[in-house]
Amino acid sequence: MIGLRKYTRRAALVVSLAILGATMIPGAVSAESVKIGVITDRVGGAKFWAKAIGQGIQMGADEINAKGGVLGRKIELLWEDDQNKPDVSATKARKLIEAGVVFIISITSSPVTQQAQTATMAAKMPHMTPANSADYLTTKLNNPYFWQTGPLGSTQIKTLMAYSKNRNFKRVAIVTDNTGLGTFLAKIFKANLEKGGITIVAQQVIERGSIDAVAQLQKVRAGKPDAIYHAGIAVPEMALFFRAYHQLGMKQPILGSFNLSVPAYLKVVPGMLEGVAFIDAMDPDKKESKIFIAKYKKKYGKTPFALPAYGYDGIHMVTDAIRRAGSLDKAKIRAAMHAMNGYVGVLGAKGTSIGFKNSRAGFSKEGAVVRVIKNNTHGPVVFSGTK
Repeated sequence: MIGLRKYTRRAALVVSLAILGATMIPGAVSAESVKIGVITDRVGGAKFWAKAIGQGIQMGADEINAKGGVLGRKIELLWEDDQNKPDVSATKARKLIEAGVVFIISITSSPVTQQAQTATMAAKMPHMTPANSADYLTTKLNNPYFWQTGPLGSTQIKTLMAYSKNRNFKRVAIVTDNTGLGTFLAKIFKANLEKGGITIVAQQVIERGSIDAVAQLQKVRAGKPDAIYHAGIAVPEMALFFRAYHQLGMKQPILGSFNLSVPAYLKVVPGMLEGVAFIDAMDPDKKESKIFIAKYKKKYGKTPFALPAYGYDGIHMVTDAIRRAGSLDKAKIRAAMHAMNGYVGVLGAKGTSIGFKNSRAGFSKEGAVVRVIKNNTHGPVVFSGTK
């Protein structure tokens, strides 16, 4: 019996030393994972962009894990579908919190992400959205545990106005849908255009579930605008806008929000966006973008749009904060995220960076670019910034 006790103690000591040694070996990976929650939309109105952004998150996580993960642990993504419904999103956030995640990434629409914040704020859970553009996301709740990196609606319209300044548009129309974000973007567009001395001669809404938009575009045409600002985000309804625009033989220039970077438009209404100028967050000629594009093409066999880049940058920023925190403690991760400054990733115009030192809306005010659709593809950058 005494010999057995000695053997047992010796075996236990060997096992303990082996475990300790494994944790001390540089680059050793623990069996325990770092859980990061992702709230996405697979069936609702945000699915058109959520799927692509999610693909970028997964690609980034795979890349990070291939290099040893973060803090010696592999990243484990826990996915939840909120169907782009606010009440469901808050429930999914609570589910992820109970599952032990240390960070939550939301890639559904801005109003839905806003509701999820009610759960993450109460739990003091670090939470970010890599693509949402509503200005109110970091101000309405004033949640110190939340960050966003998409180009704000105010940044988008200011960039479009700077781009079109030499064209001297004096009378314009705004077309949107009745989604929460579409309504918000139209409001932001209208306020900034009027502040710039531009008259809004028509403002039309294409409601969800509509079967055509001819009546709305007839009213726009009657106002004789110099240009049309496109603020909607619902792909099916905004596709109706382009069909009606061509059906009525309209020729006014169209300037759109970053929603038009969604590749679904090029498939749903092919050839109908020729010459349309739109906001994007990625310059394909930027050094970091070229590296990302090459990696994406190698992995998926096709050239990426900007959408996967939102997710790719997002997961890298999250893991960078965890690495700098040196811990899975949520308060330390929050502090590391807030201290992030000068982060240069795939997104943003050349010479700009993302940081949260002055604002939890970290995308640079000069970071949005303007691209023009040519031959049913997203063409090169033709303008950037708000000046």
